[in-house]
Amino acid sequence: MADTFTQRYALVTGANKGIGLEICRQLASKGIVVILASRDEKRGLEARERLLKESRSISDGDVVFHQLDVVDPASVVVVADFIKTKFGRLDILVNNAGVGGVEIEGDISVFQEYAEANLNIIAAKGAQAHPFHPKTNGKMIETLKDAKECIETNYYGTKRVTEALIPLLQKSDSPTIVNVSSALSTLLLQPNEWAKGVFSSEDSSLNEEKVEEVLHEFHKDFIDGKLQQNNWPPNFAAYKVSKEAVNAYTRIIARKYPSFCINSVCPGFVRTDICYSLGQLSEAEGAEAPVKLALLPRGGPSGSFFFREEALSLY
Repeated sequence: MADTFTQRYALVTGANKGIGLEICRQLASKGIVVILASRDEKRGLEARERLLKESRSISDGDVVFHQLDVVDPASVVVVADFIKTKFGRLDILVNNAGVGGVEIEGDISVFQEYAEANLNIIAAKGAQAHPFHPKTNGKMIETLKDAKECIETNYYGTKRVTEALIPLLQKSDSPTIVNVSSALSTLLLQPNEWAKGVFSSEDSSLNEEKVEEVLHEFHKDFIDGKLQQNNWPPNFAAYKVSKEAVNAYTRIIARKYPSFCINSVCPGFVRTDICYSLGQLSEAEGAEAPVKLALLPRGGPSGSFFFREEALSLY
């Protein structure tokens, strides 16, 4: 084990496929030792072997697998202990693990229709001439079970892993956290003015308690069938709220740890499982922006939201 700061160590969650796997590939190819973390041990080990087989620039010691389920506190403790024992510190944390919170019945291209309709609203700065109605026969379904899993994984999983690994990141000379977010977290897509007000706060009044109060109210309204009545997003509701919460949490911890470089990033509309293999970008292209943020030098931007390589306002 290298005991100097010349060797850097990174953990990538949800890394057995898609953008997570590509982030591992790109970081490892730059000489960083990567802990490829996956909820499913078999798939994680297979992903590691695939990286080693496909990438000549990556050797056996460049990628280490460890099982990690971000929604399981015990699993998070185990991976933190593993990193502490094996490497002594962590330099880069990429919180990539996430779920979409929706299911599709029928034609899956309805997913792309909804996604592109949302991106058009963002491009038009929130303007929407008329309600969106998909042209395909597919149907997008959002169940309470899916919503709970979405928020638990995307927000609480990110928070749980981050809190467990901050002591190890503090041992680094260039501690960096990248939270993979989404353009759908843009507050132009949040019609609930109270939630928008909480998530858009830029001062010290924004804290984790307020963020989680929004998540609690959203969950309660979902149970009570009041999502429409209380002006929550009409589609991708749990996903949008969970990623809005991730962006807010990013700003909170960036303020709390000023020596860190902490940002959230939308990798773009990437052809991954979470997008039903639809989208405009390859997985390798989607990994580019998170990797660049992971490699920012000490003193780089912190507390920002990026759409690929461009820092954006959330609203």
